[in-house]
Amino acid sequence: MESRPYLLHALSPLHVGTGQSVGVIDLPLARLKATGIPFVPGSSLKGVLRELRRPRDKSSDACGLHDAVFGPRRAKAGPAGDEPGDYAGALVVGDARLLALPVRSFVGTFALVTSPMLLALARRDLGGEEGAWPKVEPLTRRCARVASVKTSAVVYGAGTAEPRVYLEDLDLPVSPEDDAALDAWAQGLAGMLPEAERALLTKRLVLVDDETMSFLWETATQVDTRVSIDPDTGTAAKGQLWTEESLPAETLLVGVMGATGTFNPAPRKLAADAVLDAAFGGEGTVLQLGGKATVGRGRCRLLTWRAPDARGGR
Repeated sequence: MESRPYLLHALSPLHVGTGQSVGVIDLPLARLKATGIPFVPGSSLKGVLRELRRPRDKSSDACGLHDAVFGPRRAKAGPAGDEPGDYAGALVVGDARLLALPVRSFVGTFALVTSPMLLALARRDLGGEEGAWPKVEPLTRRCARVASVKTSAVVYGAGTAEPRVYLEDLDLPVSPEDDAALDAWAQGLAGMLPEAERALLTKRLVLVDDETMSFLWETATQVDTRVSIDPDTGTAAKGQLWTEESLPAETLLVGVMGATGTFNPAPRKLAADAVLDAAFGGEGTVLQLGGKATVGRGRCRLLTWRAPDARGGR
């Protein structure tokens, strides 16, 4: 199987939830069970890609290739829908996990905040290439690091002996030394963005300790209060107030897609690399993911790059 990492960049608030909840927020985000990290299920992304890549040309060849990549639609779900000659799609879409969260900053409007644990998990997805994605050492106390205090857009007191960052209501001391490993991450991720947007990462990326990061992904997400409108009166319907949680615009998530050669040889066999090309399409594909699309949620950009070390198996 061949694998290719991808970056999901939220261009508007992104709500991929779990339905109703008994907690404070009526419609919370989907989070990984053991770690609590917000994520976008691979099944959601695969469904969106399937519809986005559906051929306008209804010829049997175009539809055959689409089915070979994403899998044929079944007339009936479950074993009742099994038919002779059935085959699986060649594309495997992994979950997209939080990599960096935009957080309100006293200086520079907002920072993109990550942690050693999130970078360690992302490094595994990206293939563990030492030069491009170096290991970031854990922080041993409650503090923050930036690639360069002098050039960062979010550091207060950059010319002093005690620089700081202010994230929401958190006041964190910043190590005054430049961080070469974090700079390599910022440069590597920024290289995937259009040139005009690269300062988003090179000047705003902040590393905090894992405990602070877990606090931020629980409390610094976007929570909106909404209400249903009574169609008869055109006013707020009684008892129809609810809250929903979203990842803020500019959030970055990382994941991996995998592929084998197509199992169905008709109309022609596709190699794993061609399957991934068919799924990703052109550079910077814009998708609509998650719920609440009609009120502007879920506009995302899908970015990828080829990482030879990320290839596994055969």
